[in-house]
Amino acid sequence: MANHDIHLAVRKGTVHALVGENGAGKSTLMKILYGMQKPDEGTIAVDGEQVAFHSPADAIARGIGMVHQHFMLADNFTVLENVVLGSEKLYGIGGGARKKIQEISDRYGLSVRPDALVESLGVAERQRVEILKVLYRGAKILILDEPTAVLVPQEVDALFANLRELRSEGLSVIFISHKLGEVLSVADEITVIRRGTTVGTAVPSETTPRQLAELMVGSELPTPETAESTVTDRPVLTVDSLRLEAEGGRAILDDITFTIHAGEVLGIAGVEGNGQTELIEALIGLKSADSGAITLVEDEITTWPTRRRRESGVGYIPEDRHRHGLLLEAPLWENRILGHVTEKPNSRGRGGFWLDPKGAQEDTKRIVEEYDVRTPGIDVTAASLSGGNQQKLIVGREMSHKPRFLIAAHPTRGVDVGAQAAIWDQIREARREGLAVLLISADLDELIGLSDTLRVIYNGRLVADADPAAVTPEELGSAMTGAASGHLEHTDDNAVGDAVAEDAVTEESGQAGASGEDETR
Repeated sequence: MANHDIHLAVRKGTVHALVGENGAGKSTLMKILYGMQKPDEGTIAVDGEQVAFHSPADAIARGIGMVHQHFMLADNFTVLENVVLGSEKLYGIGGGARKKIQEISDRYGLSVRPDALVESLGVAERQRVEILKVLYRGAKILILDEPTAVLVPQEVDALFANLRELRSEGLSVIFISHKLGEVLSVADEITVIRRGTTVGTAVPSETTPRQLAELMVGSELPTPETAESTVTDRPVLTVDSLRLEAEGGRAILDDITFTIHAGEVLGIAGVEGNGQTELIEALIGLKSADSGAITLVEDEITTWPTRRRRESGVGYIPEDRHRHGLLLEAPLWENRILGHVTEKPNSRGRGGFWLDPKGAQEDTKRIVEEYDVRTPGIDVTAASLSGGNQQKLIVGREMSHKPRFLIAAHPTRGVDVGAQAAIWDQIREARREGLAVLLISADLDELIGLSDTLRVIYNGRLVADADPAAVTPEELGSAMTGAASGHLEHTDDNAVGDAVAEDAVTEESGQAGASGEDETR
C-alpha cells in the first residue's frame, strides 16, 4: 500500500516541506493532491471545503498547481507561448496574456522574459517559467517536486527568495526535497512520512538535519568516517585534446584534457548545458569525437563502439535513468542485463553467446537485497519503482561488474539521505579497490565530499581547478557561472572571458529581436 493513514495539514501563507525515504509514498501523495490518482479512502479539504479530484484540471480549478522535477516545457516555444498553452481562454494569446505574465513576474520577482525561446534558458530560468505557468492559472497552493535538484547555490538562494515572496502574498507551498539542510532553511513546518504513513511533524528551529534524517529512516544514521586518499600513480583513463562539434563547426567540447588514476574520483562541476552531457556521451561511445584521443589504461578507445567499451571495464550510471538506464516496462531482472548482455551472470557459453535468464534473476535478487531496492519482487516493472529505487538498481548493476572506470552522472539525484550515504559508501569502497571515477553532479556537497580532484566546465571547456579540501560550495558555484573565485585556479581565463562576451552579445541581440518583434505587432 503506497499511502495509508496519511495526515497533512498545510497552513495558508506557509512553506510546508514533505520529506521521506525513496518509496515512502511522497509521489503517490502528490499525485492524489494534484488529481492524477484517486485515493481509496480518506478526505481532502481545500479552504475547509471537502473536495474530490478526478483529474489535474479539477485540482487546478481549486487553485492547486504542480511544478514537476522534470520540466514540462516546449523548447521551441517562447516563454509566453509555453505559459499560455492550454489556457488561451484566460487572457488570450496577445497583449492581455503578455500583460498578465509581466504582472505576475514583477509581483513575485520571477524575472522572466516573455519572448525568450525556452531552449535558450538556463535551468533556473526554466524553473521560474514553470512557477509562473501555474501562477498564471490561478494557483494558490504550489507543489514543488525536488525544485533545487539541478541548481547551484546562488540559484537556490534566488529560488528561496521567490518562495518567501509567494508566502508573503498569502500563497502556500508544498516543498518536496531530499536536501534536508535546504528544507530546514526555507520551510515553516515539515511533515515526515515513512513507508506510506505520516510519522511526525517538525519545526525547523527545533530540528537538526540528522534528527530529521533519523525520523525518515526510523533508526540512527552511522557517523561518516573521514576518507583517506586512495589515489595512485596508475593512469586508468586519459583524455587528450578532445573536441566535439555541433553542426556548422561550433565547438560543444573544446580541448578537454585530463587523466584519472586508479583510486581517484575526478569531479566535474558545471551548470547544466555546458558540455557535461556531451562529454559523457563521448566517453561512453554514444557520440564520436571530432578530434582528440581517449585511452583506457593502455588501449586507445576513441573509435570503439559502446559495447566494446563496456566489455573492457567502463561502468555507466547515466544522468537520465529513464532514457539511458532502464527499460521502464521490462521486469527488474531484464533491466539487470542492460549494458552487460555478454557478461556473466547474464550470459553463458563462449563469448557470452547465450543469455542466462536464471543467472540474471538470481543476481537481481542479490542486488535488491544488497542495495536495499524497495520492491515486491524482481518480476515487477522498473516503472513501478520510485525514482530512488530505480537509481539503486542501476548503481547495483554497474558496481556488480567491478569496472575499471566508472562514469557516475548524478549518481544520487532523487534519492533519500539513507540511500545517498549507501551509494557514496559503494563508490568509496570501489575507489579503495582501485576504481577510477568521473563524477558529474549538480550536488556541490557531493562533489566536494567525494572528489579527490575537482575541475570546472564552462561553455564546453575545463576552465578551473579546485581543491576539494579548501573550496566552498559558494566558490564552486561562482566559478560554474563564469566568475572568479578564491580557492580556484583558473586554467583557461580566455575561455571564461570569451564565453561571457558571447553570452552578452547573445542577450543583447535577443533583446533587440524581442523589441523589434513588439514593434511589428
